[in-house]
Amino acid sequence: MKSYIAALVVFFIIWCYIGKAAKGDGLGASFIFGDSIVDAGNNNYLPTLSKANIPPNGIDFKASGGNPTGRFTNGRTICDIVGEELGQPNYAVPFLAPNSTGKAILYGVNYASGAGGILNASGRIYVNRLGLDIQVDYFNITRKQIDSLLGPSKARDFIMNTSIFSVTIGANDFLNNYLLPVVSIGSRITQSPDAFVNDMITHFSGQLTRLYQLDARKFVIANVGPIGCIPYQKTLYQLNEGECVELPNKLALQYNAKLKDLLTEFNENLPGATFVLANVYDLASDIITNYENYGFITSSKACCGNGGQYAGIIPCGPTTSMCSDRSSHVFWDPYHPSEATNIIIAKKLLDGDTKIISPMNLRQLRDL
Repeated sequence: MKSYIAALVVFFIIWCYIGKAAKGDGLGASFIFGDSIVDAGNNNYLPTLSKANIPPNGIDFKASGGNPTGRFTNGRTICDIVGEELGQPNYAVPFLAPNSTGKAILYGVNYASGAGGILNASGRIYVNRLGLDIQVDYFNITRKQIDSLLGPSKARDFIMNTSIFSVTIGANDFLNNYLLPVVSIGSRITQSPDAFVNDMITHFSGQLTRLYQLDARKFVIANVGPIGCIPYQKTLYQLNEGECVELPNKLALQYNAKLKDLLTEFNENLPGATFVLANVYDLASDIITNYENYGFITSSKACCGNGGQYAGIIPCGPTTSMCSDRSSHVFWDPYHPSEATNIIIAKKLLDGDTKIISPMNLRQLRDL
């Protein structure tokens, strides 16, 4: 009898949740794919050199009381902030976390992994990571779990009509693959930049098509940001304050142009799907160039890190230096934006115009 009552309670909770989502009272579920920009803790459970579950990472993350969670920033990621603004009551749980079971997955699941890329070879210098192929494999597992929770028909409706799929990936394919000193010299000799970018686009096309075949319909895809402007690159090449490394940014722009064409093609040819392009490159470039207009004191130096003029060599950890005012730095560490920057980016993606996010912003995508 007790087990019967418990089952009824669970059934009632799930139905209330689905009803709320169907009425447009909030985002149904957020399924997050990508790299360390949006990793919420998956790498905590991997034997990898790419980890952020050490202090002072997470020092401003209120939900954990300032303790590290595996997020590669001082506070919330862009996806955390977007989820809050779209009415999601809980953060999407990391797929590899022990609590990514039962009704918790109806709020969303995060598959993102530090050092992950579109290509399986990207990030291998870190020993282990979840590339996008594996992340999509893991969503397939979640998809079957949602079928079990809701039944196939309602599960399909829930995923197609009330859920958003966000993908933030591509930087590691350049920084930790094609541009990596020594390790990738062979691929650079045998593969031109155009051929490498085409390879990325071909793989990404297949990965997004797989998600579509698993009933994903509302997508937001971030292009690659100005990776030649991160403190690591600027320190490595000993640049002046206002300078960025040219080649990484050139490669990012090549990829971004082809990504835009791919998403246009998908919007025309995949029935019922909406692919929204987040123009992170231009948005982040404006913040980096005009940082004072956004209230920052530097867009070159990492708040937490060590090495060189911009603290851009040694990643953030217990023994590295940390700035006194974390909200004054565009970059938290040698690679990743601070929470203050993430807030600016998230708000632009939520409510911005088509120069930043097209063909619609994220509030409009949710309400579609």
